[in-house]
Amino acid sequence: MRGMVATQLDDQSDEMLASCDVVAIGENSIDLVYQLAGELTPGGKRRIARHRVSPGGQAATTACTCAALGLRCRYIGAFGTDDHGRMIREALDARQVDTAGSFTREAPNRYAVILIDGGTGERSVLWQRDAALSLEPGDITAQHIRGGRLLHVDTVDEEAAIAAARLARAAGMDVTTDIDTVTPRTPTLVEAATFPVFAEPVPAALTGEPDPARALRALRQRHGGLLCVTLGARGAMLLDGDRLHHAPAFDVHAVDTTGAGDVFRGALIYARLRGDDPATMLRFANAAAAISCTREGAIGGVPTRAEIETLLATKSTKTG
Repeated sequence: MRGMVATQLDDQSDEMLASCDVVAIGENSIDLVYQLAGELTPGGKRRIARHRVSPGGQAATTACTCAALGLRCRYIGAFGTDDHGRMIREALDARQVDTAGSFTREAPNRYAVILIDGGTGERSVLWQRDAALSLEPGDITAQHIRGGRLLHVDTVDEEAAIAAARLARAAGMDVTTDIDTVTPRTPTLVEAATFPVFAEPVPAALTGEPDPARALRALRQRHGGLLCVTLGARGAMLLDGDRLHHAPAFDVHAVDTTGAGDVFRGALIYARLRGDDPATMLRFANAAAAISCTREGAIGGVPTRAEIETLLATKSTKTG
């Protein structure tokens, strides 16, 4: 036993978990954010201009994005018993993300120290997570995903993510991913998903092809579904069958890129469930990510659907 205090799915909670649009399984975090005065350079010293504490984490931020866009969302993860654990759970509850199926463990909650470059808005992340917060494959049951239309997983607990994806596929659900690192098990998770979404370095690491377009086409030999890669300031790319779509990023003044990829995935999920075509999906998700970069915090940067539609109608994308 790993000091588990929490959630047993009794008859009441089983009923509570009966229906939703999206089930997100993975990381939550409290971010200790330090905004630096000026550009961060290797070996240099910089004054801290501001400091804040804000909720975030990969799957948690994606869940909050889905909820902000009007989807019914359930989050499954492990919270610590300290103030940080209570803070992040309250943040999810306040955004109407269902946390009833999550776990609470006798450990400090996962946290990250995030340094924001005062010149570019780019961030460096240092993190700590107690081993007691890990999810094992046996922790995820059919009850956790019951009634969902789509499952989203990150790679923080990769074996649990694979197990959840297989359960979801067996239940006929769509499965999206947040794959930002490569391990020997990454190909198995890709295979288990219906719609893998990768961070920029991952397709190259999996295929040996440095060009994102060629890497996605190489992955097509292993996976027949939609394949997407985020490209940061260069937007995003999606392969649908043999047709490659590229959507440039929106030209905005970035103040904090923390959580932008997680917001992108939440907006992509919303567009997917709405039935958008691939080009529209990418543009919508890029707009959501762009707005998040103009605000502080991961969950704090999540936009509304009206804000995304306004940006789509009024703002140009980057060129070159």
